[in-house]
Amino acid sequence: METPKTKLRRIPSRGHHDHETIYSILDKEFVCHIGFIHQGYPVVIPTLYGRDKEYLYVHGSMASRMMKDLSAGIQLSFTVTRVNSLVLARSSFHHSMNYESVVLFGTAEEVKDRAEKIRGLKVVSDHIIDGRWEEVRPILDNEIKATMLLKIKIEEASAKIRAQGIKDDKSDYDLDIWAGLIPTRRVWGEPIPDELLREGIPVSPSVGKFLKKMGE
Repeated sequence: METPKTKLRRIPSRGHHDHETIYSILDKEFVCHIGFIHQGYPVVIPTLYGRDKEYLYVHGSMASRMMKDLSAGIQLSFTVTRVNSLVLARSSFHHSMNYESVVLFGTAEEVKDRAEKIRGLKVVSDHIIDGRWEEVRPILDNEIKATMLLKIKIEEASAKIRAQGIKDDKSDYDLDIWAGLIPTRRVWGEPIPDELLREGIPVSPSVGKFLKKMGE
């Protein structure tokens, strides 16, 4: 996956170009930022995504500026970042963070085949909360027509990971200044039922499974 675009020039030792590392980071998150040029100026849009093998899927309204532009086959960038800890050194110059990130370049293709489109929408849903797709009512024809699905092949991509401690100047280690890591932890709260939910309907199994997984 290493190309002139994905070659890491700043601290290349943190770079990874293998599928396993890139897929692993993509599978830990479900929000990405997609960058593209719209009418001559740069735009970056956050959106949900799902991965199935070597393809990423994103969906949106047929009227969406991003979806219209990307479906035309223009160049895009796709980024995902996961922050694992703040790195606090003895000087602000050496402050950093431990993270995992993926940067991908390419183009998107609109999925028009009905069966593939439904499958791709399920991929996005399952990537976020596995099993939720089967719990909700089947998608309607008008909903399928109102939604555009794009797929992006993971070909030109790189991962970058920092997972280490403090790197201060030798002269600073004797200073009476605290230094260390502040780990991050994602916490999901207790499910809040819809105010119009009928009595007696329990929390869906997929939601319980999601909360258990995220709490581990």
